[in-house]
Amino acid sequence: MESPVDEHAPTLPSELDALRLGDHTLPVPVVLAPMAGITNLPFRQLCREQGAGVFVCEMITTTALVERNPKTMRLVEFEKDEKPRSLQLYGVDPESMRRAAAMVVEEDLADHIDLNFGCPVPKVTRRGGGSALPWKRRLFGDVVSAAVAEAQPAGVPVTVKMRKGIDDDHLTYLDAGRIAEDAGAAWVALHGRTAAERYSGHADWDAIRRLKEHVSLPVLGNGDIWEADDALRMVTETGCDGVVVGRGCLGRPWLFSDLEAAFRGRPDRHLPDLGQVSRLMARHARLLVDWFEQAESYEARRNISAEKHGCTEFRKHVSWYLKGFPVGSQLRRSLAMISTLEELDELLVELDDTAPFPREILGKPRGRTNSPGKVSLPDGWLDDQDDRSVPVGAEIDSSGG
Repeated sequence: MESPVDEHAPTLPSELDALRLGDHTLPVPVVLAPMAGITNLPFRQLCREQGAGVFVCEMITTTALVERNPKTMRLVEFEKDEKPRSLQLYGVDPESMRRAAAMVVEEDLADHIDLNFGCPVPKVTRRGGGSALPWKRRLFGDVVSAAVAEAQPAGVPVTVKMRKGIDDDHLTYLDAGRIAEDAGAAWVALHGRTAAERYSGHADWDAIRRLKEHVSLPVLGNGDIWEADDALRMVTETGCDGVVVGRGCLGRPWLFSDLEAAFRGRPDRHLPDLGQVSRLMARHARLLVDWFEQAESYEARRNISAEKHGCTEFRKHVSWYLKGFPVGSQLRRSLAMISTLEELDELLVELDDTAPFPREILGKPRGRTNSPGKVSLPDGWLDDQDDRSVPVGAEIDSSGG
């Protein structure tokens, strides 16, 4: 891929320290955010091939892990060269979290545990999980402490990913940051939106700066990093120690190459033409098919071929890869309905390989955007912040998307 030079790229603050994660010193302070239905092994492999960082698997629920749900056990698989192996756990019950963290350590499932306190979707928050949980500050502390107590002695660091709070009237991030620090978290990552904001508007980078000023442990910033230069600006404006990238890499795994260049002080950035993008699309689809072929028993129970399953999983990525390129609506629709790799190959040859990257989409949002909305919560959830009780039915028995 060609790498044009951006002479106006912001520069990295000289005082930025190397970011550590347990025994690992990260070559660049960049983390791929766990995204349900997205950050499976094939997608992580594509991103890792482009640049350095920590690449987190899809959200794993503590109950599904401990019960060895077949889908969940597939999601916690890593490539042999994937270091550090990063696993995100979701849980509301401290005992369930303790058991899951102990399993990770005893069975050497991962090198790093990230805890999910940022998910804003109703099926999670209405159980008291995700971005709803830090409101219950004692319960939140119990969950983090349970994971740290099992993982840290074995050299497995535990980190926390969270949002600003439930809504503007129920902000939690400063208290949660201090609680996570006291519990022994290795770092906290803050998405600069509340649960009520979902993915609307603009992320509040000032909140990241305030959190950095409030705690002593490393703080990573998340939200509205669409280009590598956004990451440099976030570090410069907030003082954060690194960045977490989610929607910005959808259909653009090469963003991690740009991020590595940016954090190493190089101005080169990737602007692939449509031919290069189409070859990456073909590779992504094949990696998905290969991954499902390695799970024949699971696929057989679903009565679907590995090829069809992999192609179906790939469909969601088509619009992201082709965003801004001159591709007709009918061809886009056909690509988003493929069932075989042969169909994909036949359609990809119809693309204009020479079409340049559409610069007009640089810096624009990618992936889901939506409007703010009321957060679904358990009955009486906001009444007592110090209540340690676990809501009935809080745990979720399936992982990923």
